[in-house]
Amino acid sequence: MESHKKNPRPGSENTRRRQRTFAFQVLYSLNFMPGLETLDSTFERFREESSSNRSGKETFAWSIVQGVWNNLDKLDQIIASYSKNWKIKRIAKIELTIMRVAVYEMLFCPDIPLKVALNEAIEMAKVFGDDNSRNFVNGILDAVARDTKDGKFGIDKGF
Repeated sequence: MESHKKNPRPGSENTRRRQRTFAFQVLYSLNFMPGLETLDSTFERFREESSSNRSGKETFAWSIVQGVWNNLDKLDQIIASYSKNWKIKRIAKIELTIMRVAVYEMLFCPDIPLKVALNEAIEMAKVFGDDNSRNFVNGILDAVARDTKDGKFGIDKGF
C-alpha cells in the first residue's frame, strides 16, 4: 500500500522545528528518570533510539537541552510566577516542558524572536498536549514574552 505522507525535503530532519521537538522529547523524558546518570548520556541514548533524528551535540537540539537543564530552577521560577493558582508540581509535565523550552529561548537565545518561541511552543502544545494545553501554554508564555519585550528580564528582544 502506498504511503500518503509527503516525503520530507532532503535535510529537513535537521530543521529548527524538528530539533526543538527532539529537545522537548529528551527534556520530557528526564521528568521520569530518577537517578539520572548524566544529561549527556540521556541525550545520546535518546538520539540513538530515534531513527528519524540525526541530532548530535553540535546541534540546536543539544543547545536547548543543555541550556534548559542548566537553567531549570530559574525557568521554573519564572513559569511559577506567571501561573496563577498553579504550582509547578501541579502543571502537567508536557506543558511544563514546552514552557521551559520556550522561556529558555526567550531569555537565552538572542537569535530567536519572542514571537517564534511563542508560536513554536503553541504548535508543540497542539501536537503533544490535550485540548486545553494550547490555551494554557499561550496564556503564560504570552505574558512572559510581553514582560521580556518590556525589559523585565534585562533582555532587549522584539516581539
